[in-house]
Amino acid sequence: MEENFELYKHILKDADMSVFSLTKLLDGLKDKDNKIKKTIEDILKGYERYLEECRKYLEANDVNLEYDGMMAKAGAKMGIMKEVKDDNSDSSIADMLIKGVTMGSIDMEKKIKDYRGEADKEEIKFAKKFLSFQQEVIEGLKKFL
Repeated sequence: MEENFELYKHILKDADMSVFSLTKLLDGLKDKDNKIKKTIEDILKGYERYLEECRKYLEANDVNLEYDGMMAKAGAKMGIMKEVKDDNSDSSIADMLIKGVTMGSIDMEKKIKDYRGEADKEEIKFAKKFLSFQQEVIEGLKKFL
């Protein structure tokens, strides 16, 4: 039965890692005067909504929740902190975020294509909505380049 929820499980993991990474990024920018911080906060809220929506849906359907491990999160945290230390300009932060979200959106497009015949219409619709959110995030960040 759980194979019917692969897109939701993928979005849960993606949103969870994004919430973790964006929170760490905001912590790293806490004492800095970056204009991009408000945009990052808005993006974080969007990912938090998707995370919560997926969590509730999967729990309601008795699906085991799986998140990325601590090693993946530790690696993400170290990468973020290195980037902020090396160059915390809005342009550099936007570039880093665009690259990360682009990787996630490409992966989401592949998942949608892979599960098109297996997932129900609502799951595909939700995945496309998430993909659209990711694409909007990328477009919104381009103004900081």
